[in-house]
Amino acid sequence: MSTHTAIQDVASHPRAEISSWRHRLIALLGPLAALAGVVWAIVQPYRVTLLHPHGEGFWWLFVEPPLLVVVAGALFHLLVARPLLDDLEET
Repeated sequence: MSTHTAIQDVASHPRAEISSWRHRLIALLGPLAALAGVVWAIVQPYRVTLLHPHGEGFWWLFVEPPLLVVVAGALFHLLVARPLLDDLEET
C-alpha cells in the first residue's frame, strides 16, 4: 500500500464552484427574508400595531405580517438551511 495521497485542486473543479455558489445562496435565503421583513416594517410602520395597540387583542398584535416574515426567515435559516448545508458538505 502506498503512502502517497491523491491530491486534486478542488477549487479548479467546476462542480466545486457550483457547489459553493449553491451553498452561499442557501445560506443567504433566511437572512435575506428576515431583512425583507425588517425593511417592510420600516417602510410600512402602520402594519406593526405593536407601535400603537389601540384596544387590540393579543393575536392582532402578535400576528403581524412583517414580524412573521422575520420569524420565518430566522426559522428557515436555523431549521432548514443549516442542516441542509451540513448534509451537502458531507456528500
